[in-house]
Amino acid sequence: MSTALIVEDCSSDQEILSGCLLQGGLKVLKAFNAEEAVAKINRYKPDVIILDVVLPDRSGFELCRELKAKAETSKIPIVICSTKGGKLNQRWGLKHGADAYLVKPIDQEELVDTVKNLLRS
Repeated sequence: MSTALIVEDCSSDQEILSGCLLQGGLKVLKAFNAEEAVAKINRYKPDVIILDVVLPDRSGFELCRELKAKAETSKIPIVICSTKGGKLNQRWGLKHGADAYLVKPIDQEELVDTVKNLLRS
């Protein structure tokens, strides 16, 4: 069973994403900020990361770039989920290494499909 790490500072969004991925058959870990996310990534080695852009301690774009730059985390697929839905933000996320960019409110089926497709790749 694959494991997803949700990095999201909003409890209600975190619960929606978590429920969706659990129903999709994944195990779920949660982090409320980038520092907690890095600790969980190092400890649990998740198979995929669901990442918000606006976090209390660092931008999700910055965290994505850092993870993709490290050999030990560069292959972990990252899905950015953000309310920042403009084309520029989406391009910026992909430029920083995200494998997919989904706009909130999330289409739950699209999220599960996107994650499963990335895990198959």
